[in-house]
Amino acid sequence: VLLQKRKMAHATCAAKETRCSKESTAMLPQRLKRSSLNTSRVTPVNTSTTQPRSNDGNQGNEISAQTIREQVDRALTAATNNDGVIPIVTAGDPVLRTTTARFDGQIDDSTLLELLTAMRTTMLAAPGVGLAAPQIGISLRLAVCEDPGTTSAEHAAARERTPLPFTALINPTYKPATDQLVAFYEGCLSIPGYQAVVARPRTVTLTAHDHEGATITKDITGWAGRIIAHETDHLDGILYLDKAEMRSLATHEQVARWWNQPTTQQAAAALGFELPAPPAL
Repeated sequence: VLLQKRKMAHATCAAKETRCSKESTAMLPQRLKRSSLNTSRVTPVNTSTTQPRSNDGNQGNEISAQTIREQVDRALTAATNNDGVIPIVTAGDPVLRTTTARFDGQIDDSTLLELLTAMRTTMLAAPGVGLAAPQIGISLRLAVCEDPGTTSAEHAAARERTPLPFTALINPTYKPATDQLVAFYEGCLSIPGYQAVVARPRTVTLTAHDHEGATITKDITGWAGRIIAHETDHLDGILYLDKAEMRSLATHEQVARWWNQPTTQQAAAALGFELPAPPAL
């Protein structure tokens, strides 16, 4: 029934050209090569423990392809009815505490293209610089990222923040590529209104497939690496607050008022939390 409703809604939407922009669609190919994609499993996270989960994408029990398809149908139906934007799930929903299933053809190429496009539209509309599939109610190992950067040269230098082109990640995992940690304020579309300081590796090694099925293995330094790590954590049921300095927790308004400096040193001194040793840049 959901699929039939979505097809009917899509026909109406297509006539009005409201499903997604030509620019978004042009950024993704019509076919996805899947020959090297692998299966995995999914399991609910035990929320009674504060132990962090790994980022290897290999934990959990099996989730059916039918369940994935139903989640995708619900999300795309919502997008059709809302100018291409899917409602974002907020903290407390179990889907955000569930390790996702690896993509292995649970949906066909055209539906995957449609989903990635809707995820990008939703991310930009929020606005945000990253979005993981669980944030739109889908337990599938997918994420999208895109960061225009910052106009402040001082902030860009301190945070090693350069523009990140639109990137679709399929079955991503990451691991630290250095012992150096850097700590900055982060926010999350699923925890609206708040930010907190999170220490993360300055450089991470990303392993994933792109939207053409090509394998990605590369080291990513700075703010782009932070985005990749944040979104990949979502795929393992991890929210940024699980790793945050909770004494740093602040509303967006208070961060803008007090802690908008390029680094978090003043916030650490005033709010009473420790920072990792600064890396030698």
